Amino acid sequence: MRADAQTEGNDATTRIYRVLATVPYGRVITYGDLAQMAGYPRAARLAGQALRKLPRDTKLPWHRVINAQGRISLPEPDAARQRARLEREGIFLHNGRVDLLKYRWQP
Repeated sequence: MRADAQTEGNDATTRIYRVLATVPYGRVITYGDLAQMAGYPRAARLAGQALRKLPRDTKLPWHRVINAQGRISLPEPDAARQRARLEREGIFLHNGRVDLLKYRWQP
């Protein structure tokens, strides 16, 4: 993570949320891609920290963010919630993974 990413605080979080808001229906993004598109390459953990700050009733598509292996990183019961939301968008996990070649969003 870049040193200035820690000092920017809310600015980094805001930038991550702005990118997250653009992830299309039926597509997923990795934590690393989310951070990179927000201007923080190699800062996947920063993206994860920003997502943990989201209120439970957020309208942002938090459920479209998965790890680089195509897996859900959240513990249960949140993982089940995320899986259900992805399935409603037509994204199904096979052997616990999303097919990144098919569903990964990279504008």
